[in-house]
Amino acid sequence: MSMTLSGDGTISGLTAGGLPDATVVTDDILDANITAAKLSGAQDGSAPVFGARAWVRFVGNGSVGSQTITGSGNVTSVTKNSTGNYTINFTTELPNANYAVSGTANFGAVGGTIYLSTAATSSVTITTHRADADNPTSDCGTVSIVIFG
Repeated sequence: MSMTLSGDGTISGLTAGGLPDATVVTDDILDANITAAKLSGAQDGSAPVFGARAWVRFVGNGSVGSQTITGSGNVTSVTKNSTGNYTINFTTELPNANYAVSGTANFGAVGGTIYLSTAATSSVTITTHRADADNPTSDCGTVSIVIFG
């Protein structure tokens, strides 16, 4: 492989996949869509792969205010607003508020559900509900949330 570095910082002579450090460039992905076949590892199939915009796992049974985060990506903090109501703040804003929220709420042996209350580009507010309670909005031990969009 032959490459040339011009005085203006332009590199010529490189082709897709031709970088010596094995980095991926947009030409390597063609239309910039990531598919399972384009990832390294044991993935197979040709369906597109969509990465999470944010995720968090936190302890949800603390006092009103800041909650303990046990793991996260693109999340700066979680605030408990009231019983079973939490705001998750993003490190980097999302491009719009039309995202999907998926998650689990651990109430021990009792089932629970996560509901989306408010979606914004900088945060999302959710509520956790117990399946067996008269007033189902309840605090729970562990909440796990993933944001796609």
